[in-house]
Amino acid sequence: MKRVVSFLISVYVSVPVVVYLFPWILGHIIFAHLVRFPFFVDLSRPEDVLNHTSNFYLDTEEGVSVGVWHTLPASQWEKAAGRSPEWYREALGDGSPVIIFLHGNIGTRALKHRVELVKILSSTGYHVLSLDYRGFGDSSGEPSEAGLTRDTLYLYKWAKKHSRGSFVCLWGHSLGSGVATNTAVKLQEQGSAVEAIILQAPYTRIGEVVTNHRITKLYMFLPGFESLVWYLMEKNNIEFDNAKNLQTLTSPLLILHAKDDNLVPHHMGLKLHQISLQARKKLNTDAPIEMISYDANLGISHSKVYLDPNLSDVVRKFLENLRQ
Repeated sequence: MKRVVSFLISVYVSVPVVVYLFPWILGHIIFAHLVRFPFFVDLSRPEDVLNHTSNFYLDTEEGVSVGVWHTLPASQWEKAAGRSPEWYREALGDGSPVIIFLHGNIGTRALKHRVELVKILSSTGYHVLSLDYRGFGDSSGEPSEAGLTRDTLYLYKWAKKHSRGSFVCLWGHSLGSGVATNTAVKLQEQGSAVEAIILQAPYTRIGEVVTNHRITKLYMFLPGFESLVWYLMEKNNIEFDNAKNLQTLTSPLLILHAKDDNLVPHHMGLKLHQISLQARKKLNTDAPIEMISYDANLGISHSKVYLDPNLSDVVRKFLENLRQ
């Protein structure tokens, strides 16, 4: 028994030391891109899990190719049968709004809760582009905050071009919320504000999610451990600061956050909502800011927003009001 206890103590103490000596470990934990759930899905064959969907790849920069699924509005499912990726690309310009879905860490664009959400957005009448960032799924390269942002920026401009200037919305879930606001800031700096942003289970700063995690909390009483976490975040060039980004963004914003979120606390979504409202006053813009908080009894937690029976109506109303 003493040996077991000694072993467990040794493992416990060694974790901070190992992470300090090898800072890249924290980056791999945050992105968790090597955990490619679900394991037995061929990402080049989206039809195995999602109807009227085409797979294609974009070279976002030299040496980086990212996988994307294009899901058509459900009303076009009959026309889509047997069609080529080129036909799908042409269909993108039919005037229907386009949603770029930016998923969280762990897994690929084929993960169940992501597929279920895309089905709802498709049935509501939207084109959905589901991106696996560099290093995720079948995309090449290694993930980084700057790299994920560049991938999304490239896809956004590609979507704008091939949709012939249609309405394009960025939807970021969890990790993807930081990618979405980073991209929106870049576009706004380039003089092209995003038409709409939807953030699902967003955090204030991703470092605050790390320090709030139940495993990290086991170490928080150790002197200097929290400072170590922030040092390692800086070492990995990982910031994903939604709070800072939303202080400057002028795009319409919808926040969706469940009160029973066990990974990104609901209070972070509330804080971002308040930051956005205050920013609108300072920036003197009337772009709408909305937030929907889901009660715990719905069981939405961190990833299951598709369980909201009113989700289709909520998204449709938000986006249609912007297009009038």
